[in-house]
Amino acid sequence: MALAVKLQLRQSQSLVMTPQLMQSIRLLQLTHVELERFIDEEIERNPLIDRVDPQPDAAAAPSPPEEGASKPADADEWFEAETAWSSEAISDKLDTSLENLFPDDPGTSERVGPDLSQQWKSAPGNGGGVSDTFDMEDMAAAAVTLRDHVGEQIAFAFTDAGERLIAAELADGLDEAGYLRAELAEIAERLGTDTESVEKVLETCRTFDPAGLFARDLAECLSLQLATRDRLDPAMKALVANLELLARRDFQTLKRLCGVDEEDLLDMLAEIRALDPRPGLAFSGGASDAIVADVEVRPAADGSWAVELNAETLPRVLVDQIYFSQVFGQAKNQAEKDFLSECLQNANWLTRSLDQRAKTILKVASEIVRQQDAFLVLGVRHLRPLNLKTVADAIGMHESTVSRVTANKYMLTPRGVFELRYFFTASIAAADGGAAHSSEAVRDRIRQMIEDETSQDVLSDDTIVDLLKADGVDVARRTVAKYREGMNIPSSVQRRREKRARAGAAR
Repeated sequence: MALAVKLQLRQSQSLVMTPQLMQSIRLLQLTHVELERFIDEEIERNPLIDRVDPQPDAAAAPSPPEEGASKPADADEWFEAETAWSSEAISDKLDTSLENLFPDDPGTSERVGPDLSQQWKSAPGNGGGVSDTFDMEDMAAAAVTLRDHVGEQIAFAFTDAGERLIAAELADGLDEAGYLRAELAEIAERLGTDTESVEKVLETCRTFDPAGLFARDLAECLSLQLATRDRLDPAMKALVANLELLARRDFQTLKRLCGVDEEDLLDMLAEIRALDPRPGLAFSGGASDAIVADVEVRPAADGSWAVELNAETLPRVLVDQIYFSQVFGQAKNQAEKDFLSECLQNANWLTRSLDQRAKTILKVASEIVRQQDAFLVLGVRHLRPLNLKTVADAIGMHESTVSRVTANKYMLTPRGVFELRYFFTASIAAADGGAAHSSEAVRDRIRQMIEDETSQDVLSDDTIVDLLKADGVDVARRTVAKYREGMNIPSSVQRRREKRARAGAAR
């Protein structure tokens, strides 16, 4: 058969992922914070996209002057009179508010009130001065970091410049918990000094406040704190050196190694619990962002559930058609017109994508609420096993779409705030052939059983399996062990030791 080159035309269909389609899919899995950031970037690139600000509260608007009230004839005099009155009134309100905040401090109004009043009067339109609107948060002191706290102590602890440099390098090696993660030999080599000098500086740094800083492991951290309290005796040293036995609740071995009886060991354990295993975290407490639910669920008047999107998480954007018409008519060349047309197309796509995103989230959330109605009414014990495919088939969407929608989204229910992924749990068969049980509901049963046990009746994993089967849950022993370990619950042997020790301490 002879080979030949031919040119053929063929028509076929294929699914092509356009950049806009990929962006629409990406928007589904963004949190509301990430979505706001994405919209801000689009506003910077596209002059036709504008954010809609919420309307100001009408109650906050200044009330019109009463009829019949006398006004200065001159407009400038009337404005000055109104401004002066506002400054004095707000100053009095500031004084009164501070006295209400600190009722036990009689000197609050004299010490703080006049300063705040003066700052208010220095604001624009309040009696003179040029500054931004007064904000109480501007007066809050900046948070002290661990590096700043250690740096202040280094300045007072060392007079030699070389030792200060070594101490600064050691401080740079601290992690957020206050542990030293840098190697002394590397620091000595980098600074051109010997290891003994670095160790000498390190010993001084370990006396800094809070106690436990610059430790290289947990045992060192606890030892430094005990030494500060003058409690690092031989028995306590033996206890700190065998923390793995303490984690296993092997109290018999600990009593033998420490050479103490049960009562002394319990006292030592109480001292250990009073220590701080991560002393540096006291300086890493930044402002934590509160979880804002994307969907709100509340009981409806007809006995069903009302599912609504949280308005705070919905971005408000619009396409400025008027601005487009004005600028497009003044375009000088085709390139400018093409740019404006592309901006208009992208802006329209963004608004449609945001609208479709909101509808998709609401549709998925409504189906989850329908499937988990018993959980909302009766609690976690009635959580049904659910997977992504079940929800996807019910609402006519692809399983991957449901997965993206439920990622990093939260639902506010009468039972609390839950991530949407929380409602998707594995199925555990029923012992009597009835309806399957949710893995989360089984975890809750195991947790409750262990919480109700006593020091004389500690449940083993096999016993828990028998109790669950008697309750209609067919579960294997390894599954119970996996769930127990996932909830950070120790084994029955460790729990028995700990409960007996606590019972002895109570006596």
